[in-house]
Amino acid sequence: MSIADNLRQIEKRIEKAAVKAGLEPASVRLVVVSKMQQPSAVDDAARAGQRLFGENYVQELVSKVSHVEEQVTWHFIGSLQSNKVRQIAGLVEMIHSVDRLSLAREIDRQWQKLGRICNVLIQVNIAGEITKSGSSAGELLELVRNVSLLPNVRIKGLMTMPPFFDDPEGARPYFRELRNLSRMIADEPIANVEMNELSMGMSGDFEVAIEEGATLVRVGSAIFGARQAS
Repeated sequence: MSIADNLRQIEKRIEKAAVKAGLEPASVRLVVVSKMQQPSAVDDAARAGQRLFGENYVQELVSKVSHVEEQVTWHFIGSLQSNKVRQIAGLVEMIHSVDRLSLAREIDRQWQKLGRICNVLIQVNIAGEITKSGSSAGELLELVRNVSLLPNVRIKGLMTMPPFFDDPEGARPYFRELRNLSRMIADEPIANVEMNELSMGMSGDFEVAIEEGATLVRVGSAIFGARQAS
């Protein structure tokens, strides 16, 4: 099947999962993960109607921005080192992976130079996996409060990556916990903080994530197939 065909299939599955959960399908946005894909593949997806893409690596993002011909929007979804923030400043609409105050401060500093505001999600490592980035649930509220004070950063919600399960139902408790954490923060009177976005769910479990409240689902392999080195 072509990229366009795969996109249509994923869009139909998103719509079905949203309807099942009693949600408006338009409330869920598809972030097509384009890491390790050629710029031409991004262009193919864009010509099929997809406009929002997510990249995991700074160098690859910078290269794709200059080589993709179609007009698209970029999110940065991977682990981000503070010393590389400068390279993506102004290139992305949102950063999903803010997990520490020092990173948020560098984002604030770099976007201040541009006179712009960067939308971010706070990444939460709900399972406490040492191989994954993210704030702990216990430290989340303090981190949100501190980041909210930065003038060139706006918190729009939360992101998580649950452990891998063969059965997507295994991820459901982690998605549900992120939703609960989002509601907890929303109930706090913190200026400059919104909890409108939940970035959770990937190719193998995005339907369960939508049922638990995901507004951004990150899907790559189900659209592009096997990754290719660029």
